[in-house]
Amino acid sequence: MAGASEAVIACLQGGGTVYFCGNGGSAADAQHLACELAGRYLLERPALAAVALTTNTSSLTAIGNDFGFAEVFSRQLEGLGSPGDLLVALSTSGGSPNVLKAIEVAHAMGLVVIGMTGMSGQRMAALCDHALVTPHTVTPRIQEGHIAMGHALCELVERALFGARGAGGAMRRARAGARSARVTPPPRRSRGTRRSPRVRRTR
Repeated sequence: MAGASEAVIACLQGGGTVYFCGNGGSAADAQHLACELAGRYLLERPALAAVALTTNTSSLTAIGNDFGFAEVFSRQLEGLGSPGDLLVALSTSGGSPNVLKAIEVAHAMGLVVIGMTGMSGQRMAALCDHALVTPHTVTPRIQEGHIAMGHALCELVERALFGARGAGGAMRRARAGARSARVTPPPRRSRGTRRSPRVRRTR
């Protein structure tokens, strides 16, 4: 995890972009993690350059139709990526042809690659510069591991790049939320006083 986070930090500090790709649940995780960096994970801070290659349906369908589904991520990466960028490739099985092709193209273009896979994805892990492997063989458990590691990665990146500035904003929001959540109790009457009886007026 430390090596992977340092690679993402170096990429972003150097003006690079972090790309994400995956299929199915891993596509959802790719989009989730990209938005944590592009928007905000925890701290109030500037946006970071992060793109999920799973979101442009016109590109996915055109490339899939014209070149084959194995090219849907690598073809986009060829057009968008540059040396110094980074690819986060997600595959629970480690055998998704389009993810493996994206890793191959990323290396050819000079990108650093972080792979997220499960116990059966040893071949894919060996192709990556940094491998985050969930020690399980069941897909839902692997996906749970991936999002937990992805969140840890985002937090490490935010703390490294914006810890001092961002923490202040987060603390202010937390304090403001705590203040607004407080309920002011009604004033208490002393035990020795009684309410004066109501006088009914006659007309």
